[in-house]
Amino acid sequence: MIDWYPVIKLIHIMNVTILFGTGIGIAIFSLWAHMTNDVKIIAYTFKKTVLADLIFTTPAIIIQPVSGLLLVHYQGYDLFETWLCISYILYLIAGLCWLPVVWLQIQIRNITHQTLVNESQQLPDKYYNFFYIWFILGWPAFIGLMITFALMIYKPNF
Repeated sequence: MIDWYPVIKLIHIMNVTILFGTGIGIAIFSLWAHMTNDVKIIAYTFKKTVLADLIFTTPAIIIQPVSGLLLVHYQGYDLFETWLCISYILYLIAGLCWLPVVWLQIQIRNITHQTLVNESQQLPDKYYNFFYIWFILGWPAFIGLMITFALMIYKPNF
């Protein structure tokens, strides 16, 4: 008989690695593209950013809570232990930040594409407004995920 616990734990750890790694990779490359002020580079980067979120981040966001709840079950934890409840809240905050971030990435992709179609090198103010909101929303998501990592490792008794 297969012991499913190590399989689920592996899925959970690999999945959070994909979630965090893709997020940090998207963030740094998008920031670097923005800093070039080159519309072609920004347009290309955000086109790929939207695709990467679709391929990697979206499935990871769905799989992560499922594998986490299965691990809670297999390990026999109370579903409402304090460290778990804090993890749920932080994951929810990260998700609530991520949803508008995805919308903003799509808007930025579309704005930069339209700028190129219009053969302009000047990005509209809307681009900068969207980018700065995108940048700000990334911080609570990343900080929340880092705290969640610590909670998963240390499982503190509050």
